[in-house]
Amino acid sequence: MFRRSASFAIAGLAMLGTTSQTAAGGRAVECYEPVHTPDVYDTVYEDVMVSPPGQQVDYTPPIYGTRERVVMTVPAQVTYEVVPAVTRTVYHTVRVDGGGYSWEWRVIHGRRVLCKIWHKARYERVAETVVIQPERTRRVVIPAQYDQIAEEVLVRPERRRIIDVPASYLTVARRVVVREGSSGWRRVHIPRHCQD
Repeated sequence: MFRRSASFAIAGLAMLGTTSQTAAGGRAVECYEPVHTPDVYDTVYEDVMVSPPGQQVDYTPPIYGTRERVVMTVPAQVTYEVVPAVTRTVYHTVRVDGGGYSWEWRVIHGRRVLCKIWHKARYERVAETVVIQPERTRRVVIPAQYDQIAEEVLVRPERRRIIDVPASYLTVARRVVVREGSSGWRRVHIPRHCQD
């Protein structure tokens, strides 16, 4: 504030000097010229957070595979069945009539007479069924039935892992004012021959 007031005072004096010299035809005693000092800048590097820290879940899905195995589908069973008898047909000659004497009425020379008749024995061939092996009950074992099936099995379970993610930063450059510029007046040296 003091500098700015002083600058205005000097400017006023310079203007008065110029006016009086011009108006009165006098010589210059002191001269000043305006001076401007620009702002001084510098480059400052600073880290700026791009993303804050956090957590990330690393997930690995489970892995499944196929495994084949043999399983019993029908258990073993025991049943019983009847085995019929084994037979064979055998033929025999048997006497069906023993023969001998019998009395019969006959007509001989026109007269009816009772005669004693001789009969021979009579034989016939007859069939007979002979059992070679009798009927029996047999125990039958039906073996179990097995099938091969494919089933899904877990090879590796899922995995979840929490990873801490640090904050990420980026270095950026920024221009800052180190010293602000100023405006003022600077005294000008006037050669002696120019003062007259």
